[in-house]
Amino acid sequence: MAESSAATQSPSISSSSSGADPSAAGGGGSPGASPALGAKSCGSSCAVHDLIFWRDVKKTGFVFGTTLIMLLSLAAFSVISVVSYLILALLSVTISFRVYKSVIQAVQKSEEGHPFKAYLDVDITLSSEAFHNYMNAAMVHVNKALKLIIRLFLVEDLVDSLKLAVFMWLMTYVGAVFNGITLLILAELLVFSVPIVYEKYKTQIDHYVGIVRDQTKSIVEKIQAKLPGIAKKKAE
Repeated sequence: MAESSAATQSPSISSSSSGADPSAAGGGGSPGASPALGAKSCGSSCAVHDLIFWRDVKKTGFVFGTTLIMLLSLAAFSVISVVSYLILALLSVTISFRVYKSVIQAVQKSEEGHPFKAYLDVDITLSSEAFHNYMNAAMVHVNKALKLIIRLFLVEDLVDSLKLAVFMWLMTYVGAVFNGITLLILAELLVFSVPIVYEKYKTQIDHYVGIVRDQTKSIVEKIQAKLPGIAKKKAE
């Protein structure tokens, strides 16, 4: 009898121990998998974050200076002129370097080959899978934008539509003072200056932003209370 009872108990013990193994293995495997997922999800967003927060001063300075010069050139000249001058400048550099290396090879009687051979051999073709992935990611944002536009223009929420109307009315005054290129220049200056300033004075800025947010919220609640349709919907 004792042997039979031990035999009947052994399957339950073995099953419980086998059921505990996957959880233990899963618990041990998840910490090892999370850094890989985190590193994969970081990607370009981390690069942009490091760029606008001036983590690498030389890299950020190069990007900031190049884009600022480009925008200033577009403000002074037409797009066709700016693009033409950029292409001419790039061709002048590459052709001059190509001729210089050819002359050096002819004088030294060396056979180094084409100076840009390493770059010419780089495979820059875009696979169909990668193209579809980019298109699917873009379609997600396009669909969200379309839903938002329909919701605002068909007045699903009256307050949100009124916010858009007020914002567009303010933008008419902005458009009377600034053109598109000037706004892009100001936007670039803000992108490369506001994050680093906020990181340095985060506590003070959060304090004043909280005050403004509370006042704005109270004003919106007062406006919503005076609108009959929204007040009735909240009462229901």
